Amino acid sequence: MIYDYLVVRFGEITLKGKNKKQFVIKLENDVREKLRQFPQAEIKRHFDDLEIKLNNEKSADVLNVLKKVFGIQNISPAIKVGTDLDEIRAGVLRVAEQEKGAQTFKIAARRKDKRYPIHGSELNQDLGGTVLRHCDWLNVDVHNPDLMIRVEVGYHEARIYGKEVVGVGGLPVGTSGKVMLLLSGGIDSPVAAYLTAKRGALIEAIHFQSPPYTSDRAKQKVIDLSKRLREFGGKFVLHLVPFTNAQVAIRDAVPEDYRITIMRRLMFRIAEKTALKRGAMALATGESLGQVASQTLESMNTINAVTNLPILRPLIAMDKLDIAQIAKQIDTYEISIRPYEDCCTIFLPKAPRTRPDRTHAERFEHKLAVDALVNEAVEGIETIVIDSGSTQDAVSELL
Repeated sequence: MIYDYLVVRFGEITLKGKNKKQFVIKLENDVREKLRQFPQAEIKRHFDDLEIKLNNEKSADVLNVLKKVFGIQNISPAIKVGTDLDEIRAGVLRVAEQEKGAQTFKIAARRKDKRYPIHGSELNQDLGGTVLRHCDWLNVDVHNPDLMIRVEVGYHEARIYGKEVVGVGGLPVGTSGKVMLLLSGGIDSPVAAYLTAKRGALIEAIHFQSPPYTSDRAKQKVIDLSKRLREFGGKFVLHLVPFTNAQVAIRDAVPEDYRITIMRRLMFRIAEKTALKRGAMALATGESLGQVASQTLESMNTINAVTNLPILRPLIAMDKLDIAQIAKQIDTYEISIRPYEDCCTIFLPKAPRTRPDRTHAERFEHKLAVDALVNEAVEGIETIVIDSGSTQDAVSELL
């Protein structure tokens, strides 16, 4: 590859006004963390972009990592040349010849240095003519070109950009606070984690397991999902909750049609208590309105009543096909469909209540030692930190 630089642009961050600098610094730190595996790369922050000097690192490898960093709108491979017109022409030809798959092109030139004697429109015509004379496979298309060659003429040098690569957008992880996400082994909740992180939330996940009814393979499935989600943020913290005693107590004391409702209410109590310990300001779930019995408005209302924290539901208006498509894009789908059951699939009633009444739920809970079950579950949590693709036990450090 001919490219010496990658230029990272911010997108939504540019709208942050007086707060913009703190978002840019956070994004820069995220990029530095992600690029530790490329020790030769140098990062320089400008007002409106980050410039990465590759220093012989492979641009394609670096691009693959940057495409998963929230806060990046797009990335352009680039070369730098002097401001002499002949140098700019030669640089434009290098880029055009590099992008062999294109059939049409457009030149988009601008002067950052307004003292430069050649105006942008003149540069467009001159450089476009240069490409047409030397690259007979390319034709001009000013509306929908295969290749947009951007040229920025600065005070001491000119940047010439190759084909732009789209980033994931959103906001840098952590700029919107911390959220505790209920992570099952299914398709939905990993997508909810991704979308919540995209809005700048630092995600910690809580997963409920019920051995021996759930297996070690189900636990590994959730760890593997967490590893995949870790690629989109910093280290990923996963809390594994022992839930067997609570589920058995619910099975033995609660009418069958209310078991799911009571189970979810208990999960939310445990998640809230863990969230408050960890400094999280909201809970998040993978619920989609009307998808299953516990996701009707009546169920949500009855279940929400046990917590004072906000409940984020980024999938609320999506159908299963929408969710599955995103899961495939972020590479969680194949993990999610592994046939290892989580605790939500055991002791399932034949006909769960779809419109549970809150007063009935509270009456059934009087048969349970709710506080004791919650405390037992929280005290038994195993916490795993997933960082750089590895897992390590961090119970003593975190809780």
